[in-house]
Amino acid sequence: MRIVIDTSSLIALVRYYLPFDANNNLYELVKKKIQSGDIVILDAVLTECKFQSNGLVLKKLDFLEDKDFKKKYKIPLKTDDLFPPAPAKFIRQVENQFSIGVMKNKLKDFEFELEKERWLNSADAKLIIYCLNHNNQGTFEEIYLVTEETKAQNDLKVFQKIPAICAILNINVLALPELINKFNNEINVDFINK
Repeated sequence: MRIVIDTSSLIALVRYYLPFDANNNLYELVKKKIQSGDIVILDAVLTECKFQSNGLVLKKLDFLEDKDFKKKYKIPLKTDDLFPPAPAKFIRQVENQFSIGVMKNKLKDFEFELEKERWLNSADAKLIIYCLNHNNQGTFEEIYLVTEETKAQNDLKVFQKIPAICAILNINVLALPELINKFNNEINVDFINK
């Protein structure tokens, strides 16, 4: 099983789970899964982590800032050369299926092109493209995109949320509690009362 994880889930992990993990079992599990390549951290996600919640993710998951750790385990995964398997088809999907018609229609053509370019360079797009490439390789290894986003639109953005786009593309999506449940046989988490 391969996991790519969104910034929202990393923030939720360090904010709502790690403070109550009495024996650091969850911290150690995440670190082990990153070391083994079961959890993949993309450079775009790591960059977002630096600027969101005052860098809380990098403070709590300190190994993500450790140069030796990053070099040894090739973290983060570079996305500069990450392209969708069928680029022309993907761009059409971005324009016609992933965008929200009402919001798109409010924009002039050049404004939509700017929004599209911004989205294509976002961590959300990179996560989705990574999953598409993984699924396109013909491996039988399941891949999951972990995010705390929901399909519901509530932010007046031009593009749909990750789970809605993943539903169109048949990409598996999990929330953090579901991921922890999948690792249930590998971890014994004791939560402390604070």
